[in-house]
Amino acid sequence: MPVRPLPGAVAGAALLLLGSVAAAPSVAASTAPSAPSESVTVDAQGRISDGRVTLSGTYRCLGGTGRIFVSSTVHQSSSSVGYGIGGTHAVCDGKEHRWENQGSVPAGALEAGPAHVEATLMELRPSGILLLPVPHAVQHHDITLVDG
Repeated sequence: MPVRPLPGAVAGAALLLLGSVAAAPSVAASTAPSAPSESVTVDAQGRISDGRVTLSGTYRCLGGTGRIFVSSTVHQSSSSVGYGIGGTHAVCDGKEHRWENQGSVPAGALEAGPAHVEATLMELRPSGILLLPVPHAVQHHDITLVDG
């Protein structure tokens, strides 16, 4: 007798349920004003000087139960290694704010030119004695690192 894995059946049922919920029109959703969404952006240009990298952009968040930060990672196509560049505490009041992260990378790891940045609006939500990371928004963006 063939045995079906329970997780597969549960996942299939969840997809069917989500599909039917998404397909059903919501009267409340169509009449209520839309709330500001959470977002994070990355500026098209970052700076690098003597191994110190500065990245920036904007964010908007609505709040949470834990502390929220804007974190950023940068890498260049010549390497698959990404470098974490700082973290900025976020003010989550529904308004758009600027963020700027700075951090150092090993000598020669990055240079002026094309780069790829991932910016994440991340909440550290208390759960018992642990802090669980809960992403609010993520953006991947190709930028140019300039000397300066």
